[in-house]
Amino acid sequence: MSAVREKTVMDKEEISLALKRIAKEIIANNKDAKEIVFIGILNRGLPLANRLANLIEGLVEGVKIPVGSLDVSLHRDDIMKKGNKIEVKRSDIPFSIDGKVVILVDDVIYAGRTIRAAMDSLADYGRASRIHLVALVDRGRRELPIHPDYVGKKVSTAADEDVTVNLTEIDGIDKAVIK
Repeated sequence: MSAVREKTVMDKEEISLALKRIAKEIIANNKDAKEIVFIGILNRGLPLANRLANLIEGLVEGVKIPVGSLDVSLHRDDIMKKGNKIEVKRSDIPFSIDGKVVILVDDVIYAGRTIRAAMDSLADYGRASRIHLVALVDRGRRELPIHPDYVGKKVSTAADEDVTVNLTEIDGIDKAVIK
């Protein structure tokens, strides 16, 4: 059995700097921050969405950004293949998205299928005026024509490699690695 080789592509400081940059880009592209809501795709998209909302609230006076969470399990196009291996979690979007700029947040974008499922799922909650996508890590190799509006870092990976993001809120450490 061979040891798993990891290559760190983002450490704690790089993740922090990327999120600060993304928050500023979101503010620059959305003149009325009061129209923004964040939806974190479970699991690791939610802590990233909370961090971004907190950063924007610190930069724009008088703004409170709503943050919700979204489970896309039942909207996946591989649900029949995965069967009972899918763990359904509870989405929590306790606010209206109608007419809002929804910022979908996920840790890693790869094929684009999770984001397609997220957009399908969002339709159950209303009609956003726009949907923007934040991905902390973009590993390319898209299968669907879906691309993030805001990216922490783009990395090149082989088809047999995975990108794993660890976040303090879930894993006790901030880092992104290629395995």
